[in-house]
Amino acid sequence: MTNHNRIYRLLQRHLDRQPVGFPAVWSRADQRLLRKMFTPDEVEVALSLSFHPAPLAAIVERTAPARTAEATGRLLDSMFQKGAIGWKERDGVGLWYLLPVVIGFYESQDGNPTPEFMATADAYMKTLGFGASLLAVSPPQMRTIPINQSIPVERNVATYDEIRAIVGESRGPIAVLPCICRSKKVLAHQPCKKTARLETCVAFGDMAAMVRRRGHGREVTREEARAIFQQNEDDGLVLQPANARHPEFVCSCCGCCCGMLSMQKSLPHPVDFWTSSFRAEIDGALCSRCGKCVTRCQVNAMTLPRGDGPAEINPDRCIGCGLCVAKCPSAALRLARRSPETVPPATEEDLQAEIAARKKGPWARRRMLARVVLGMRQ
Repeated sequence: MTNHNRIYRLLQRHLDRQPVGFPAVWSRADQRLLRKMFTPDEVEVALSLSFHPAPLAAIVERTAPARTAEATGRLLDSMFQKGAIGWKERDGVGLWYLLPVVIGFYESQDGNPTPEFMATADAYMKTLGFGASLLAVSPPQMRTIPINQSIPVERNVATYDEIRAIVGESRGPIAVLPCICRSKKVLAHQPCKKTARLETCVAFGDMAAMVRRRGHGREVTREEARAIFQQNEDDGLVLQPANARHPEFVCSCCGCCCGMLSMQKSLPHPVDFWTSSFRAEIDGALCSRCGKCVTRCQVNAMTLPRGDGPAEINPDRCIGCGLCVAKCPSAALRLARRSPETVPPATEEDLQAEIAARKKGPWARRRMLARVVLGMRQ
């Protein structure tokens, strides 16, 4: 093994020890992706980082005497500008940390993703090893919240399940940025079936500051953010924030482009791997069999059986987004709370710490994957 090969293998193993993981795969697609993201000098600095944000002084201390603070800072900024690592500021001090592939340096290519990067990332993300690592994350990195139009006024909805509250309570700044999944489809000449708009993802607080520091996205007001989400709802997109009570981003996803929803649709029992506080219910006596719920559903949870029977909901597939409820002309559909209710971690840093504490080992991931293949519940 050459020195360069060895150092990239060290980085792969280091990333795999982080909460979400970065498993090696037989095709060596993991190595090709890392070479796209990191130079050998950058790898040496990245090996001193973790998912815990750290200031430059601490990172220099870990790497000394290999590099000066100035040289280390340049390498950190170079990795950050490429979206390979994360950055945030606390009390005027910059902090640096490792990102997973998803949600992480894949989405950080939002500015101008190249076909070469997309092909390399795709080759890795389509492997069973990566898929098992992503599915094994507990709690999930993302969750689904219902669109505002689907929530009755009389229902007491927790603030972390309502997009108006998320926008209103978030720390500034707020930034809107292009959806990486739709951008990928555009590059492949496969435009989205739900919307032609690319600017549908919204970042808040630390993540918005990080996006803007890279020169990506554009800053918007709270009113503009609310208008974007309203249009996203009108277009039939599923709202998926980070799985935290104070999320730093909200994706607006479709079943034809979104990697997460595409994975969800491929699973026999997707709710085993999904966080949602709601599920749809139907009053068969009111159903007019118009079929709008079937076309609105992004995860194949709704079906219209032959004959005269009402539409049917697969409870193992429904993620409680509310798209079907909002457009049901006969008011036959409603959202019901799942029991027991799942309360997300407070912040995304808390989420990563909880994922790390619950991380499954290689054999547990293989058993989980085997049960998925066999169609068994987790």
